[in-house]
Amino acid sequence: MMITERIEKDFILAYKNKESEKVAVLRLLKAAFKNKQVELRKELSDAEALDVLIKEVKQRQESIRQYSEAGRNDLSGREQDELKIINAYLPRSFTSQEMESVAKEVIQELKITDIKGMGLVMKAISQKYPGQTDGRQLSTIVRQLLSS
Repeated sequence: MMITERIEKDFILAYKNKESEKVAVLRLLKAAFKNKQVELRKELSDAEALDVLIKEVKQRQESIRQYSEAGRNDLSGREQDELKIINAYLPRSFTSQEMESVAKEVIQELKITDIKGMGLVMKAISQKYPGQTDGRQLSTIVRQLLSS
């Protein structure tokens, strides 16, 4: 089942069960999908829908960071709740060890030997495993592997 179809079904179910917070988040996701669909002038593929979800996650993470710095824990908590709902539709994230093994594998495949190739490694990993890596953590891991 495609991501968009799954979200549509979950939206209807949450609406019937009167889960107002989940309904609100899923409604936002549906709107984001529709905007992307209008922009591309075609139906969204799963990869494109995944890109929209990743963008929404990044927005929530940035909001959480800003709200936390400003001492607005109430708003930060709401964003964290939304983030949990959105994360349920993303593929399982890699652990640090998994990211390290994937990074080693890609570095060997691309035959990168120095830090100058870091961008190529990061791009290859993000394309091969969309939504499964934390960019900051992956960047640190790749930098360590290429520095040694």
